[in-house]
Amino acid sequence: MAMIDPDRGGPAQPLLIARDLRKHFKVKGGAPGAVVRAVDGVSFNVFKGETLGVVGESGCGKSTLARLLLHLIEPDGGELVFDGDPVGEIRGISVNALRRQVQMVFQDSSSSLNPRMPVRDSIAFGPYVHGKTKAEAGRIARDVLVKVGLKPDLFGPRYPHELSGGQKQRINIARALAIEPRMVILDEAVSALDKSVEAQVLNLLRALKENFNLTYLFISHDLSVVRYISDRVLVMYLGAVVELGPVQDIFSRPKHPYTTALLASRPSMDPARRIEEPPITGDPPSPINPPSGCRFRTRCPHAEAVCAQTQPVLGAWNDQDSHIAACHMQVPESGHSLAIRTH
Repeated sequence: MAMIDPDRGGPAQPLLIARDLRKHFKVKGGAPGAVVRAVDGVSFNVFKGETLGVVGESGCGKSTLARLLLHLIEPDGGELVFDGDPVGEIRGISVNALRRQVQMVFQDSSSSLNPRMPVRDSIAFGPYVHGKTKAEAGRIARDVLVKVGLKPDLFGPRYPHELSGGQKQRINIARALAIEPRMVILDEAVSALDKSVEAQVLNLLRALKENFNLTYLFISHDLSVVRYISDRVLVMYLGAVVELGPVQDIFSRPKHPYTTALLASRPSMDPARRIEEPPITGDPPSPINPPSGCRFRTRCPHAEAVCAQTQPVLGAWNDQDSHIAACHMQVPESGHSLAIRTH
């Protein structure tokens, strides 16, 4: 079999391109045609070697998006391109080939592991089914256990119930790395851990990224964690992307009112900076029947008539430094009274 250059597109070519991804779930017992618009037209790039953080409230579609990227859930529409190759196309890259290069670490470390299998066998299983001999797979399992900070002779024979939460998540990370992927999707991978263990796992992930030359898609509801580990941040609201940009720009100069509200909701250690009023009020609208125009307008303090009439467009990005938001206030002459002006 001919070897494929793992980086034939060069560093400037995005590793993963998502275009207009959509996933609607039918509502059981609901009105005819009623669907939950879990992911509704999401587009973004993941550049080689970066960590793209994905944030948003619970139910905004983050986990559904992660599963769409690996086709664990079949998308209703849209396109995925991995290093220049369309996914699922006859002349592109198959879903199985994509999964050999992109792995996923889930939130629930316990349910992700086979309770009847020693952890060394769980790690070795991936390389074995991808063509390695049992002896080679065993050596890979030992090596990757060392890389995640666990002694193979001590932890390899153990079963999942004999490990702590942090140790189980290290095993899941080791299992993901065992087949040498180019990209790892981390879906709330540290949210179930206490803070001291969380910090250890985050530092481990940063070290592994450098050692293995990895690209991360890091999904979390914890803004502090996202700021620590991410290079760029994608903000989701009600199944759509509302802002995308470099991490420092997002946290210091947010462009979308929803992002501003999210950042204002972070707890402060300064007693002089107590939050007197909620930064965002009201419940998110139903994803079955989202508002017309801008989906955030029902909770936005700057909403005007144009926000109900026209859906704002996220806009195009040129490179990793692009900072864009789907908000009429960011579009000159949009009709919003607070729209930026060009001179």
